[in-house]
Amino acid sequence: MTAGGEIRATPRLDRLERIDRSRSRAWALQIHYRWESGGRQGSLRDALVETTATRRIAPRRVPFVRSLLRRLDDHLPEIDGALASALDNWSLDRVSSIDRGVLRIGAIELLYDDDVPPKVAIQEAIRLAEAYGGNESPRFVNGVLDALFKRGGGGA
Repeated sequence: MTAGGEIRATPRLDRLERIDRSRSRAWALQIHYRWESGGRQGSLRDALVETTATRRIAPRRVPFVRSLLRRLDDHLPEIDGALASALDNWSLDRVSSIDRGVLRIGAIELLYDDDVPPKVAIQEAIRLAEAYGGNESPRFVNGVLDALFKRGGGGA
């Protein structure tokens, strides 16, 4: 949706592009976890550089990983504020690092990526939570991101 309220068509991705984006989100989550575990030293982009020094990310996935991490670096206070308002009876610092990373990635796409439909952003976050989080993570992530979306957080 544009600022004027018009619905904007989002480009359809082919199967390989969807797979690459899903795997890029997983890389962004791993890099976020590394960054948080390291005491949040430097930026997420710095953590990407450190990660690629020892791990190989498929070159076609790097731009999307970089884009997610850049937007997180640029908008982290706003993202955390939006997530905090969507958390019922929880504070963001009480959420596990993995779930916090999944929520931040989902929120960055909900709030700052017009090319990703809100339902896709939420579903992709749920998939990350299923793969990397605890037993309750998928339901928790779904609830928080759905609340964020319903509060007007989708299609910024």
